[in-house]
Amino acid sequence: MGDIKNLSDNDAIAKIKQLVSDATTCMFVTHLTQQPLSSRPMAAQQVDEEGNIWFLSSRYSEKNSDIEHDDNVQLFFSNNNQYEYLSVYGKAAIIVDKEKAKELWTPIAKTWFHGGVDDPNLTLIKVHPSDAYYWDTKSNKMISLIKMLAGAVTGTTMDNGVQGKMKV
Repeated sequence: MGDIKNLSDNDAIAKIKQLVSDATTCMFVTHLTQQPLSSRPMAAQQVDEEGNIWFLSSRYSEKNSDIEHDDNVQLFFSNNNQYEYLSVYGKAAIIVDKEKAKELWTPIAKTWFHGGVDDPNLTLIKVHPSDAYYWDTKSNKMISLIKMLAGAVTGTTMDNGVQGKMKV
């Protein structure tokens, strides 16, 4: 990678919002102190103004049970089309809030919650990031590939992006 640009406060929140909204995949990891780690794909619903990342979850899911025993979680977001990646470590909380659920609700969520926002199994997970790290290319996928190939042929490192730590 190229430049290192650490971000904090509002700059970190803005970057997290951008990377989460552009991400095509999120892996939500629990059991951070036990092996094997427990990981599953999840869809982030929102990054709020304080940098909290919100998810919909089932009351009796394994991840909710995991969070009740240990609230430390790791989130991995990727947007492979733009070579953007985000790793977030934080504390998760299980929330029951019908108004917030209405705010986060999308029609696709009915696939898991047949009762809509009134489904008794619907809970929210709020992850408050304490540490995050991002990798972001400056170029599109084709330019990045050309730079990597040129670097491999010439034996030089090609400046192709920016990475850094984030504190919220």
